[in-house]
Amino acid sequence: MSSDHDEGLTRRQAIGAGLVGAASLAVAAGVSSEAEGASSEGRRKSSSRERMPVVFMPHGGGPWPFVELGFPKPEMDELAGYLRSVRGLPKTPPKALLVVSAHWEEAVPTVMTAERPPMYYDYYGFPPESYQITWPAPGHPQLAARVQELLGTAGFKTATDAQRGFDHGTFVPLKLTYPEANVPAVQLSLKQGLDPEEHLAMGRALAPLRDEGVFIVGSGMTYHNMRGFRDPRSIPVAEAFDAWLRETAALEPKERDQRLAQWSRAPAARQAHPREEHLLPLMVVAGAAGADRGKTAYNGSFMGLRLSAYHFGA
Repeated sequence: MSSDHDEGLTRRQAIGAGLVGAASLAVAAGVSSEAEGASSEGRRKSSSRERMPVVFMPHGGGPWPFVELGFPKPEMDELAGYLRSVRGLPKTPPKALLVVSAHWEEAVPTVMTAERPPMYYDYYGFPPESYQITWPAPGHPQLAARVQELLGTAGFKTATDAQRGFDHGTFVPLKLTYPEANVPAVQLSLKQGLDPEEHLAMGRALAPLRDEGVFIVGSGMTYHNMRGFRDPRSIPVAEAFDAWLRETAALEPKERDQRLAQWSRAPAARQAHPREEHLLPLMVVAGAAGADRGKTAYNGSFMGLRLSAYHFGA
């Protein structure tokens, strides 16, 4: 959650001092070298066993839980516990993370290419310690190039950004999931216009990464109406829309994607998301899920409003 979208204010960017010296790891281009001589059936079985899940996770509000913001402690403890648990979801440790954050939009899908991405404190008005948080995960230029390749093959124009740092949609939740910051990470932007079908198509294009050791994470919120937080009239709104999302995630993929493409017709949809940037990472995740049906992995609340996370292929 960040009020910069709601208020239309310019973000303030600062560069974090903590940089990592670890070299980036190379992403495997397909199945492992040991399987090169195996039959195609053997390769399919190996790929299926090693395929990474895909996840849509809520990232909470601002720099929590690393700065005291007065949020209800039981709720925050539950969400933090869920985010820590995501580390154990892949059956094998990921070679890299590809993160789609609600807090980055560009004219075309854009990838970070820095080997040592800085911090991007894309929030404002918080205590000084909020701007000292670090999560010095290495970047992964090879993965960034692979993302461009896959999206380009699917017909998307793409761009790169060598200066972009990790925004709070990435560093806040993943500092809990991977506190050692030892897994290379690349952020991919949303595409301006926020067309749900385009973001589903982006996810479908990126699905091969799951067989290449890449853990795809969408970071957003299932409810994001800044004026609705702390308003008890928002409780039934969040409940209604979240119930629709939970039902939708578990559907057969064709129906799931059709419903997500028309998400604004859902109960209380525009009350829950006056602007849909916090929902669009779910579209990318659902597209990458392919035939995998989703399950609700976390169903809690944030400031009294219903909130969920979804896992596919886990």
